[in-house]
Order: sequence, then C-alpha cells, then structure tokens
Amino acid sequence: MSETASSKAPGAADANRWKALVFIALAQLMVVLDATIVNIALPSAQHDLGISDGNRQWVVTAYALAFGGLLLFGGRIADLWGRKRAFVLGLTGFAAASALGGAATTGAMMFGARALQGAFGALLAPAALSLLAVMFTDAKERAKAFGIYGAIAGGGGAVGLILGGFLTEYLDWRWTFFVNIPFAIVAAAGAYFVIREPEGGRNRSALDIPGVILSTLGLVALVYGFTRAASDGWSDSLTVGMFVASAVLLLAFVLVESRVRAPLLPLRVVTDRNRGGIYLSLGLAVIAMFGLFLFLTYYLQVVKGYTPVKTGFAFLPMIAGMITGSTQIGARLMTRVPARLLMGPGFLVAATGMLLLTQLEIGSSYAALLLPAMLLLGLGMGTAFMPAMSLATQGVEPRDAGVASAMVNTSQQVGGAIGTALLNTIAASATTSYVKDHIATAAGKPQQQLVRLEGMVHGYTSAIWFAVGILVASAAIVLTLVNAGRPGGTAVASGNGESDGVEDAVAVPVIAH
Repeated sequence: MSETASSKAPGAADANRWKALVFIALAQLMVVLDATIVNIALPSAQHDLGISDGNRQWVVTAYALAFGGLLLFGGRIADLWGRKRAFVLGLTGFAAASALGGAATTGAMMFGARALQGAFGALLAPAALSLLAVMFTDAKERAKAFGIYGAIAGGGGAVGLILGGFLTEYLDWRWTFFVNIPFAIVAAAGAYFVIREPEGGRNRSALDIPGVILSTLGLVALVYGFTRAASDGWSDSLTVGMFVASAVLLLAFVLVESRVRAPLLPLRVVTDRNRGGIYLSLGLAVIAMFGLFLFLTYYLQVVKGYTPVKTGFAFLPMIAGMITGSTQIGARLMTRVPARLLMGPGFLVAATGMLLLTQLEIGSSYAALLLPAMLLLGLGMGTAFMPAMSLATQGVEPRDAGVASAMVNTSQQVGGAIGTALLNTIAASATTSYVKDHIATAAGKPQQQLVRLEGMVHGYTSAIWFAVGILVASAAIVLTLVNAGRPGGTAVASGNGESDGVEDAVAVPVIAH
C-alpha cells in the first residue's frame, strides 16, 4: 500500500500529498511541543516523584541524549524500512512512551520514559521531513508545504510553553505527557491511510553497524558534554572527557564512512556546499534561539512576575512572526529568488530583533521592547528556516532522503545543547561579576534583592550580545556557502537522474529542541 507509485494516479497523488501534510505537520507539532511542554511541568513532577535537585536534569537530559544520539540511525532506518513505516512506528512508540511518562511513579520510571520518547522521536523526526522531501517535488507545492512545516518547527516550542502552562496550572503535570497520545493516534492513523510513498526511494543496502555505534556514541558524548558544561562547568573533568571522547568517536566515524561500502551517512550528503552551509547555519541559529527561550522565560517569570500561562502568551508575537515569515514571505519568494537572499536577510532581521533585547532592563516595557523584538525574531527565523528545511533535502538521491533529513535535526539538536550550555555559562558569569561589583554598596535586603535582579538581567543581555553575533555569523555562512539559484536556474543534480524534486532543487533550506 505504501509502495504505490504516485505517478500512477497524478490527481489522487496531489490530493493525498496535502492530506498527508496535515498528519506530518501534526506529528512535527507533537515532537516540538514536547521539547518545551515538559520544562513547564518539571517542578511539579519533581515534587510528586521525589526527584532530587541533582537528578532532575535527567528528565531533560535523558530525552536529549536518546534523541540526539539516535537521529542518524533513525534516518537510515527510515531509508531502509520505508519512511511511512518508520513514521507510523515512531508515532506509536512515542505515544506509548508518553503514556509511561504520564503514569510514572518513580524518578527512574520517568527517566526511562523520556529516553524512550527521545529514541522514537529520533525515528519519527527524520521520517517526517524526508516524507515531505520525496512527496512534494513541484516547486510551488514544495514551497507551500515547507512553509507550513517550517512555521510549526519554529513556533511549536512557544506553543508548548502556553499549553504546558495551562495543563500544569489547571489540570496536572501528567497531562503534559498524556496530551501526546491523541496527537500520535490521529497522526499515525491518518498517515497509514493517506500517505503513498513514491516507489524506488528505499536504500536497501546492509546496515553500517560500525557507523551506527560510532555516530551514536559520538553524538551522545557531545550532547552530554554540553549538558554537563551547563551544570558542572567547562573545566569539569567528566565534561572535558566527554568532549575528547566525542571528538575521537566522530573522527573515527568520518574515517569509517569514507571507507565502507554502504555508509550510514554518505559523505556526499554533507560535503555538498549548499547542504553543508545549511547544516552549519541552522545549528548556529538554534544556539541563539535556545538561549533566547531560556533567558526570556526566566526574565518574564522571575523578574517580571508572569505566571507560566501569561509567559506562554507573551511568546505569541514570535509565533505569529514565524508563521508569517514561513508561509507569507519564505513560501512566496523561495521559487523566485535564490536561497541565500531569503536566509541571509532572514538571519539578519532576527539578529536585529535580538539586538533590541540587549537593551533589557528590570523595568523594560513589554509593548515597547519585547513585542517588536519578538516580531522581528519570528519574522527573520521563519523566513530563513523554511527555505533551509527545503534546500537541505533537495538534490539528494531519494535513498539518502532519511539521513539528509536526520542531519537537519542533528544540527538543531546539537545547536540546542550548545546554546543552552554556552549562553547560560556566559549569563551566569556576567551575573556573578555584576553582583560582586555592586552588592557591597547595597544597603538593606530590598536593595540587595534589586542588585541581584539587575545582575540577572545584565547576565541575560551579555549572553544575548553573543547570540546577536552568532546570528550574524549564520547569515555570513549562508551568503558565502549557499549558492543554489532559483527554479529555472542552474540545476542541482540528484545523482541518479531520477525525478526527486531536481527541477526545483535550485529553489532555495531545523533546527531544536
């Protein structure tokens, strides 16, 4: 059923593609929501399950390690088994893991459920993106489809803050897990009956076991290294050991991939200058975005005194900006202008929004400062992310669509881990320095409390300056490396002569978590 060639019934295939997009988008929304929705519920879950302060990070870390470590493997499995099958299996497993998390009675049970969510998410995410890549090959259709997907990928995290706040505040933290189940059931049932995966796109080569082991261990070590750096410092012996181990394992992985007959990650996928530029720029942009979500959430709740629900609603302008940037700017222009002329300016607009946030103070007005900054950030990121998602999977051989999609998710996942650790460290260091310099002159507890809040905001703005620089670097990378033209320009070969969107591979590209 899933192997029916779409070319046999063009009209039906066109209708099914758009129906399939609904269920693919729903699954993507579920995965992105889960990245932030659990964070809101964490304090309540920690209290109910008796999780210590030292161990609570594992609710987030267990998911991040499994998801980040298994993404390349999940992408290869999708290419081997078929993307529809991997997609439905990923959804089913994610729902079961969510039920386990919602029913957790101990910390260990919660950690295990989160690791399972990450593992099935690593199968689901690349399958979803690669399904779009192989199902939407017409330039204009592809632009619309990736516009919707990009808006969800970018804005879903902020929606998670709102939904997580509502569920935690008015129901129970367990519903932040249970809410995934109806999402998954509807998406899996719809995908099973609607998706018709094009024929001839599987990669039936033997699985590269050494590549699987080396890439999984290397990525787990890298993500865990950054996670530990955020909590234990960059000079911690285990943190340093993780980075060294990751470098050795990933170098060994590259050497193995260059020699084996059927590599897990064919190096042709990442050595193409367009895709390489996309992966690198997306990873950097996500570093900036993850830091921003973290700082603004704390600023609004701790400094401004917002409730979780009000905090979630405060992010709505960013969501509106992302949807507008993806569906109205990116999708309309990606078939008319080269990718770099959307992504480069998009990242620069986002950097301008980030630049406004360097002016944050304790008494800053939401309407005068945060609102325009969030709109600019959303518009810029939406405009840049949508063509990035598309270009990252264009021009690849159909059998490589899964691993190419997995690399998009991997760059975002690693970027998220780096962003959380790096920018948090910068903020904490600046806060400590500020408080140390000013606390001596503060008379009385109210004044000392004010200095601490001022120090916190100073730390955030110091880190946001770095985020501005990172977004400018993303723009520079795109404008330098990405040279794909618009449709009708110089074609990018798919490598096997098959029609897999090659006619629009020149259209114009994520990333985390």
